Amino acid sequence: MRALARFVATLGPAGFFPVAPATFGSAIVALIGWFLPVPPLPVTFVLLAIGTAIAIWVCGEAEKDLGHDAKPIIADEVIGQSIALLFMPHTIMAFVAAFLVFRVLDVWKPFGAREAQKLPGGFGIVADDAIAGTVSLIVLQIAWFAMRRAGFGV
Repeated sequence: MRALARFVATLGPAGFFPVAPATFGSAIVALIGWFLPVPPLPVTFVLLAIGTAIAIWVCGEAEKDLGHDAKPIIADEVIGQSIALLFMPHTIMAFVAAFLVFRVLDVWKPFGAREAQKLPGGFGIVADDAIAGTVSLIVLQIAWFAMRRAGFGV
């Protein structure tokens, strides 16, 4: 069972991408998100909650073999990037912005994300990305609101 969890936590071979596997994982999430239909909001939140629970478990199992928040573990990026994409308009500019802002904040780890990363097991692995994703969501929504108020048709 742990081998399956490790496979899911690394998104198969994606976690072993030779350069910046977390960035590669986030790009995969944004790309898949581009092509998926947007479910109703309650379904989105249920899927995000279930996905978070699964990510916490698989990341916790994978760290037993790979180490705490090891580079190949990228299921946490699925959660953080998904949160960053919430409510974004379906435009290339919006998806690229969500990807870039999330990546910057995931590396920077603001608002307690660095401390949350130290939590034990899969909680710590997923928590910092969930925080970075939530901060990204807030930053992006403020930016989109400001751009619309300024007369930019976004």
